[in-house]
Amino acid sequence: MKYFFLSEGWAVARVWASDGLWQITAWRRQPDIQRLNICLVENNELLWLYRVEDAVLTVEVKPITPIIANDTIGQVVLKRLMTAEQVIERLGTAEAKCQLQNIQSVVQ
Repeated sequence: MKYFFLSEGWAVARVWASDGLWQITAWRRQPDIQRLNICLVENNELLWLYRVEDAVLTVEVKPITPIIANDTIGQVVLKRLMTAEQVIERLGTAEAKCQLQNIQSVVQ
């Protein structure tokens, strides 16, 4: 698995695999990209952690709303996705807050 952090208000657009732009007809499915329930707060901005399958090499992200798009960059291409070790290192150096709504999901 690979990972990346994405600001609140941004969404995944196009995705690339080793053979180029992700083709749903060729793969017969969407790429496996999941937002996890882990986020960092940095400069009053929420950065959500996403997990992607190993076949994904590059992810393009864009602002969700036009209001955000007018105030920021129109799109960003993430070419260096993170390993699990890099995510743990980043979380370890961040000023993080943990809020658990279901303690049983962590204890099991």
